[in-house]
Amino acid sequence: MADRVSASIVIGGSLSGSAYTELVELIGNEGLSTEWDGEAFEPHHRTVGQPLSLYAHEVAWGYFDGLESWCARNQVPFTRWSGGYADQWGPERIVHQGDGTVTSYAVTEDDTVVIAREALEKLGSFDAILAHFAAADFAVPPLVLECDASEAGAPTDSTSDAEGPTHVE
Repeated sequence: MADRVSASIVIGGSLSGSAYTELVELIGNEGLSTEWDGEAFEPHHRTVGQPLSLYAHEVAWGYFDGLESWCARNQVPFTRWSGGYADQWGPERIVHQGDGTVTSYAVTEDDTVVIAREALEKLGSFDAILAHFAAADFAVPPLVLECDASEAGAPTDSTSDAEGPTHVE
């Protein structure tokens, strides 16, 4: 039997309608909701203009394997927090900025980033330490669907965004 803890994930970026359908299926497989102890996620629970924040208790090993793999493979930005499990692992925050790289940060149970002495020594300078904290505090962009732009009468080409949002087809 798997060790289980509470975990949450925030997902953003630009998706096609078909990619959103895949995402919704993966979210359903994980039993996530938009609030702790809330009802199961449904596609209409997404808030336009916001990243998608999802929560669950009793998450096996504290991560959403299929969902996180899909996001990384499709360059969809996300952050995930999971609580620690006594004598097994500590709480962590995972950051994927949509570039294929997944980075883990040590955090408290309240999701405050912490740095061990060894990491401080490795980082070597105050500027590097500040950069470490800044990277850990990555702000996930809103989750934007192609239909959001077309429903608002705006062009559906999301490549003009200054941030260069992720676009999955």
